[in-house]
Amino acid sequence: MYKPTLDYAQQLDKEDNLAHLRAQFHIPKDAKGNDWLYFTGNSLGLQPKQTQQYIQQELDDWAKYGVEGHFEARNPWMPYHEFLTNSMANIVGAKPLEVVVMNTLTTNLHLLMVSFYQPTKTKYKIVIESDAFPSDRYAVQSQLKFHGFDTEEGLIEWKPREGEELLRIEDLEKIVDEQGDEIALLLIGGVNYYTGQYLDIKRIAEIGHAKNCMVGVDLAHGAGNISPELHDSGVDFAAWCTYKYLNSGPGSLAGLFVHEKHAHNKELPRFAGWWNHNKETRFNMRQPFDVMQGAEGWQLSNPPILSMAAIRASLDMFEEVGMEALRAKSEKLTGYFEYLINQIDTDRIKIITPSNPKERGCQLSIQVKNADKSLHKKLTENNIITDWREPDVIRCAPVPMYNSFEDVYRMVEILKTLL
Repeated sequence: MYKPTLDYAQQLDKEDNLAHLRAQFHIPKDAKGNDWLYFTGNSLGLQPKQTQQYIQQELDDWAKYGVEGHFEARNPWMPYHEFLTNSMANIVGAKPLEVVVMNTLTTNLHLLMVSFYQPTKTKYKIVIESDAFPSDRYAVQSQLKFHGFDTEEGLIEWKPREGEELLRIEDLEKIVDEQGDEIALLLIGGVNYYTGQYLDIKRIAEIGHAKNCMVGVDLAHGAGNISPELHDSGVDFAAWCTYKYLNSGPGSLAGLFVHEKHAHNKELPRFAGWWNHNKETRFNMRQPFDVMQGAEGWQLSNPPILSMAAIRASLDMFEEVGMEALRAKSEKLTGYFEYLINQIDTDRIKIITPSNPKERGCQLSIQVKNADKSLHKKLTENNIITDWREPDVIRCAPVPMYNSFEDVYRMVEILKTLL
């Protein structure tokens, strides 16, 4: 049973096998040199201290070798993306064949929809969750327009029931059961950015495939946070960014998953570029296009090495610790956070994120009655970094790699005084 005391929080930190990881990150500090209470790993993860060293290595090799760094660098640039594949596959529960790091999230979603959104006159609709992140909504609306369909008619929203904040899987089942003959694609956020709800993507894949719909997942708020087991889930494709829970730096490259069942299908429509051409003949410039197998077959261009170096710095940490240990701490850390929030004696706040640890990651979305952004501003003035989502939700994500139980305790104590 948890206890609402500082001594108890500090004791949990002493017992935490991952507590040493915090010292491996740069924690922002206030003007007096005190650590911020940083709870926005769901927006931008903190910088690992080893990131600078990893990037500096590539800068040094660029200075030393010039173009020859593609082959002569300590970590040759030509195959550099391959250095990330196994670690990234482990994080999302995929086979190395199914994963590649490339481009950015929405770009990847569009490239994947070139292949997996193949509408007909009668089967063309796309299902998203009603409160999907705006970029997903914009992406699927533009795909509908591109193919000549009306966005109002072609977009189906999976909505919470009246008076509820969370999605029910049986409501999606009803939508697909009734309209599946007209639905070409389900594109669902694996972890909803607003509520923090972790959806059952394996069940979603089963529901979609039962009606011959393609199923894709946006894991922007999932990768490095939950264990989606993408291969076993059976989803056709997925994409995610790396700058949130994967700590790779602002605007860094994204990840892409294509299920093994599609890996060898060279007839899938796709856009082509130099980097998804067979690597054995890539530099014979006059060969006809020969697409690579697996997720690498969706690449277009040679990757930015400095961004990949930052990703590699973070992935090496994940590889050392493992998602199982991170998830175990995350459930305990977020559970303690939830307990402390529920101890606050007020009817002004409630947590809209599921209370079942298996149905959420580390984010808790706190709804504050009769609040506006001024509460978020006051938290910031007290060196607590959260983020605000209209109309009345504060999103807080205690990240197991660098947040402590004491962080959580101190944040809730300050929130009490502000309320």
